[in-house]
Amino acid sequence: QLAESGGGLVQVGESLKLSCASSGTIFSEDAYAWWRQAPGKQREWLGTITIHSTPVYAESVKGRVIISRDNSEKRVFLEMNNLKPEDTAIYYCRGPNNVWGQGTQVTVSL
Repeated sequence: QLAESGGGLVQVGESLKLSCASSGTIFSEDAYAWWRQAPGKQREWLGTITIHSTPVYAESVKGRVIISRDNSEKRVFLEMNNLKPEDTAIYYCRGPNNVWGQGTQVTVSL
């Protein structure tokens, strides 16, 4: 199972770091991805981190997002900088076998 945390209400221009904790036994051997879904929109892929800790980012967020992982803690992180109102969404992590977390809400206010 996956569980996201770290969401909340932030102001434009601020930064936020989300965490995704895995309860799986073999964490280091899988890639993990971050997605988000804004109100009324389709779910959007933000990036993936490989088993070698190499991140790949969507063009829409490249330069404002950093994805990292800590295998010892079985966690994947999504750090977002210079947040904008359009970043308001529910943020999800996805693991192997198409397992999704429950999501964490991020709201960016003016």
